[in-house]
Amino acid sequence: MLGKKDQKPSLPNSPTRPPYSSATSDCLPPNRMQNDANNEVASCCTNRLEEENKAAVCQYVVVVGNNGTPTDNDDHLCVSNDHKLDDDLVDPSASHVKASSSFAHSVINMVGMLIGLGQLSTPYALQNGGWASAFLLVGLGLGCAYSSHLLGICLKRNPKLMNYSDIGQHAFGAKGRVLAMSFIYMEIFMALVSYTISLHDNLTIAFLGTGLHLNLKQQLPLAPSLLSTSQLLTVIAIFVALPSLWLRDLSSISFLSTGGIFMSLIIFATVACATIFGGVRANHRIPVLQLHNISAISGLYIFSFAGHIVFPDIYRGMKDPSNFTKVSIVSFTLVTVLYTTLAFMGAKMFGREVNSQITLSMPRNLIFTKIALWATVFTPMTKYALEFAPFAMQLERHLPLSMNTRMKRMVRGGIGSLLLLAILALALSVPYFEFFLSLTGSLVSIGICIILPCAYHTKVFWSEISKPLLILNVILILVGSLLGLSGTISSSHLLVRNLHTRIRHSP
Repeated sequence: MLGKKDQKPSLPNSPTRPPYSSATSDCLPPNRMQNDANNEVASCCTNRLEEENKAAVCQYVVVVGNNGTPTDNDDHLCVSNDHKLDDDLVDPSASHVKASSSFAHSVINMVGMLIGLGQLSTPYALQNGGWASAFLLVGLGLGCAYSSHLLGICLKRNPKLMNYSDIGQHAFGAKGRVLAMSFIYMEIFMALVSYTISLHDNLTIAFLGTGLHLNLKQQLPLAPSLLSTSQLLTVIAIFVALPSLWLRDLSSISFLSTGGIFMSLIIFATVACATIFGGVRANHRIPVLQLHNISAISGLYIFSFAGHIVFPDIYRGMKDPSNFTKVSIVSFTLVTVLYTTLAFMGAKMFGREVNSQITLSMPRNLIFTKIALWATVFTPMTKYALEFAPFAMQLERHLPLSMNTRMKRMVRGGIGSLLLLAILALALSVPYFEFFLSLTGSLVSIGICIILPCAYHTKVFWSEISKPLLILNVILILVGSLLGLSGTISSSHLLVRNLHTRIRHSP
């Protein structure tokens, strides 16, 4: 939400499908439409279904590559219209994904998508919710694995469904797509704010560990006097990351994402090493249950499993999509065990003193701490370009066809830079990682991970769904809605209260 959220988002809006003639099934390549032969990859295909005498459609897409990130795919497939849907209700960017991922590879992709910011906050959540709240963590992991399975079933039902928003449109029409897209972009925006808050919190401590004594107020005479040293460091880091938003080469973005996944794994490894070799006695008491905190920490738990918007890409990239459910079970089992282990390690090591980000609680004299801090700092800087990619692709679809490539790149990069600066301003104004992350989980992630998949499955399979499955879906929708509502109210209240206190005590 690291890594997550880390989370690597799906690409809900791939480039628009090239127009075709229903009579000849001739597909015009996107580069002819957009005068962008150097950057767009397309092919032309003609295929007739002799049995039904129906045309097939040659489609183009940006797909998930071997590391779970978007890559250009030169391969195209003429997809049969066996499950024909109204063109007004299906994303015209439906496409073919090169099926090259093995079972193990798909597990790695999914685990890499799930491990993220959530791992930083699970010790804090467990300490404040009590060790019994671990059952909630495990239960949410099971629920998210089940909802991932439901997405796979919906994708299997119709091969024209290529991403999360396609499923929403297939289930509930145009309104379903709008709702899905709204949730997706809200999660991307709020996750990036959380990443930036984490960057701010860890950056100053990371620099202190280098032995450098920074006085940016004197070194930068033009620096705003209202900004603290930590805020100035964060501003500098954001400006360093800004050029990545101008990248259009998906292979470069893929490289950044791979670095983010690697950093997330480093963080877990260093925390584990600090527990084992750091000399910190893990003898603090964890309360049994603090019921009054459950609504607040539930958002932290659910955000840890937020990754469903990219699962359709993983499904389409598998050699054998029938194994998708097994991939989900294995992946969520591994991640749930990892989160639960890390939660108990951090809570036992630091007790009530545990920070909302475990890296900030680790002994600062340890080499493991220094590695963890810098990994936490670099992770957000690798995420901005990838998280911005879905919005950038949607933006390019709506730019005039007459606009040249250079101008498109400038518009894309300029708007991305402005959005990142807005995210920076919000992160510096609301520097409360645990409350904002909890709000993200309760307000948005619970819908994407549990509520919407269950609703999609129920709607699509309404005429054939069994009564036990219907009851289970309804229960999950109700429980998810309850957790989302209570968590949103609780985290919003805590966030506003802390902001009010901060303003009142500010000079």
